[in-house]
Amino acid sequence: MAERLNVLAAQSLHLRGISASSAWMALRTLKALWLGVLLACLTVLASTAQAQKTIDPALDEHVNRLASELRCLVCQNQTVADSQAPLAMQLKQIVREQLAQGASDQQVRDFMVERYGDFVLYRPPVSGVTALLWMGPVLLFALGAGLLALHWRARRLGGAHNLDEEGDSVLDDDGLPSTSPKPESLRS
Repeated sequence: MAERLNVLAAQSLHLRGISASSAWMALRTLKALWLGVLLACLTVLASTAQAQKTIDPALDEHVNRLASELRCLVCQNQTVADSQAPLAMQLKQIVREQLAQGASDQQVRDFMVERYGDFVLYRPPVSGVTALLWMGPVLLFALGAGLLALHWRARRLGGAHNLDEEGDSVLDDDGLPSTSPKPESLRS
């Protein structure tokens, strides 16, 4: 049956002015193209069936909980659970495989830290290396508050230093030191 269709297709192409060898070449190319599409569809169906077969609600919840503690190395502002990046998907699959094999949460975390460093943890532990990261915001806030307090104190004390012996201001209207003497009528 398929051979009969090939002959009919070749005759149809020959009637249109296409040589038999070109027609057979076109048919072979068309067959190869259809075979490629069929293989791609079968691959997608097989992977979908595999994904549906491995769905375990308890394992999925456990994977997502643990993946929410890991940082996506590509996105950096998202957890592995939230990210759709290919690397995040691979990390999530590694977590799934290790948990399915019976590894504990700490063993999975240790594996990820050994492979990618403390950066992979969304909340890295306080250590000598990360202490500045943890204390940085507090130190910056304290530094800013200290500088603001010094500024306010200088302004408050600076006003008292700008008076002469009689308590009159030695600054002009622009807040600059006055260079001209006060008229006798203003002095008491």
